[in-house]
Amino acid sequence: MAELLAPAGDLEKLKIAVLYGADAVFIGGLKFSLRSRASNFTIADIKEGCNFAHAHKAKVHVTCNIVMHEKDTNGIIEYLKALEEAQVDAVIASSLAILKLVKKYTKMEAHVSTQTSCLNQEAIKFYEELGVDRIVLGRELTLEEIATIKKTAKTDLEVFIHGGMCSAYSGRCLLSNNMTNRDANRGGCAHSCRWNYDLFAGKEKINPNGDYFAMSSKDLCAIRAIPELLRLGIASFKIEGRMKSLHYIACVVKAYRQLIDDLKDNSFKGFDYYENIIMKAENRICSTGFLFGQPTVNEQLYDLNLTLPSKDFVGIVIGYDPIQKKATIEQRNYFLPNSSLEVFGPKHNEVINIGDIYDLEGNSLDAARHPRQIITFYTDFPLAENDLLRLN
Repeated sequence: MAELLAPAGDLEKLKIAVLYGADAVFIGGLKFSLRSRASNFTIADIKEGCNFAHAHKAKVHVTCNIVMHEKDTNGIIEYLKALEEAQVDAVIASSLAILKLVKKYTKMEAHVSTQTSCLNQEAIKFYEELGVDRIVLGRELTLEEIATIKKTAKTDLEVFIHGGMCSAYSGRCLLSNNMTNRDANRGGCAHSCRWNYDLFAGKEKINPNGDYFAMSSKDLCAIRAIPELLRLGIASFKIEGRMKSLHYIACVVKAYRQLIDDLKDNSFKGFDYYENIIMKAENRICSTGFLFGQPTVNEQLYDLNLTLPSKDFVGIVIGYDPIQKKATIEQRNYFLPNSSLEVFGPKHNEVINIGDIYDLEGNSLDAARHPRQIITFYTDFPLAENDLLRLN
């Protein structure tokens, strides 16, 4: 069965991704990572994350996928050895030098990053000759092209199934460098393709009623391609989004986990069912990208008609006393007493109606308005640690 690989920007997100069904997570360290603004992991964090993941039979991959200038090479061998000591399972890299160093100096797996734009059989053969363990295909392939590549591939293949698409081949973009002096290929992407622009015909502004998305594509959602990708024997399905929220990661991982398991168990519920789980956290319009053919105007965003999450994430459960029937949660967004809440867990969904809410001193609150405040309320439904709560 294919691996479900989820993003994690910090330890909390790593744990949620694993608990909600990820077989592996990919993270970035403080060095050599392409998401310099993510809450990247120290070596101590990586050790803790690996211990947690391995205890739940999951793996940890670390990204070392920047395009290295000479000054970026300092300390790379020592860093790779520190990752191995932390029990990291695999390193994802686009640099041929880093890939060779992983194989030469460590026993970790070497995974070829999507940044290499690996899109054909000959490219696959080239990396196989280097002895890599996995190749992450570029996001610009159709299912038919993936099937052709898979026929001759001898190493594991990984395919992106969800998350942001890019206006350049597999993220190799210079827009951010040009417009903000932030190097997208060394961890500083400003997402210039997602900015709002005014559109002119000569001197006449032709978008008077709003902003124009000049280059932004819809996000990828491959729910409807999963049966074919499973049939092809793809080794790993990758969800993009180390900058995304805990709630987003939980929803997206759960949707794909349930779909993969349901297809295996012959209990498929229809594509709409799994897409609706995702839409409760997704904040951008989605499409199937290149998977079912070359993108058209329908896969592009030109205005601000963006989707927003249909459910408001308000808290995460940190404890439940079954005798007192008292739930303890960490608040994440504003909500009121006497609310109807949806309990969203790895294995269940349930709607509960709560009454009064209290702080830790037992004082009744007229609202939960302070981020990360610890709040209690009473409910007959036995909540579990790491269940999420959303407004119903």
